[in-house]
Amino acid sequence: MRTRFLSKCTNGEVEEYLQSNDLIFVPVGVTETHGALPLDAETVFAEAVALKMAEATNGLVLHNLPYFFSGGTAMARGTVNISVKEGMRYLEAIAKSLLKQGFRRQVYVTCHGPAHITLSGMVRDFFEETKVPILYMDMVKIVDTVEDLSYSFMEKFNDMSIGAYKILGRLEDVPLNVPVSDSVTYDVQNMLAGMGKNPGNQLGKYALQSGAIGSYFDKASDHLVTPLLTSEEEREKFAQSGVLALEELIRKLDMPTVVDLIRKTDEYTQNESLQKYGEWL
Repeated sequence: MRTRFLSKCTNGEVEEYLQSNDLIFVPVGVTETHGALPLDAETVFAEAVALKMAEATNGLVLHNLPYFFSGGTAMARGTVNISVKEGMRYLEAIAKSLLKQGFRRQVYVTCHGPAHITLSGMVRDFFEETKVPILYMDMVKIVDTVEDLSYSFMEKFNDMSIGAYKILGRLEDVPLNVPVSDSVTYDVQNMLAGMGKNPGNQLGKYALQSGAIGSYFDKASDHLVTPLLTSEEEREKFAQSGVLALEELIRKLDMPTVVDLIRKTDEYTQNESLQKYGEWL
């Protein structure tokens, strides 16, 4: 295909695609403080992952969704924060439009910790209304559940974040020599000390991440330690490591099997569940 991104296709190209495929990946991002990386780091991460998934399954990608619930970083003036309810309504409208257009298999991808609060509810409500199963894939969870992966999520998170910019042809957007400030720290202990001021962090273990209790970071630099990049060569090294990590992840996820399971779940729903319980459901 000339491009995997829906908005870069002509209408004719989409019409042709839908004659043989009904699959689309929807990366859902966030615009928030992110250490020495740009505010759209976790949006770019999700878009790069979705692109690699689409390449592995001959799918399309609906991107440019950068404004959703941020969570504890809403106190930073660079963060754009949208409520969970508003985000759910917006994504539900998109999902319904895509279904009407012919995209029956939809895969929503995020790389942002609190994203599950918005996405899980939307995916389930959509199913209850339309009886069409769509899939949510949370990279924060997936990376630590894929068998035989050579790294953990936090071990390669910054590499993959920088590698995502390279995959999308935007590596120069990642700045070099960003000074330490209230927004940036390169010291893990400094970050942990700031996080330790918030008693709410002791309650987060009782549910999934920030779904347990509402709170904010003490300062923007408490959100995440990012690497100090001092040269183009060093940035390229991180990017190459991240690209390799993402390619390994997508390969071991076996996305053709994943998207085939969406189809089988749909067939099971239509031919088994709804046939048996249709009137009651």
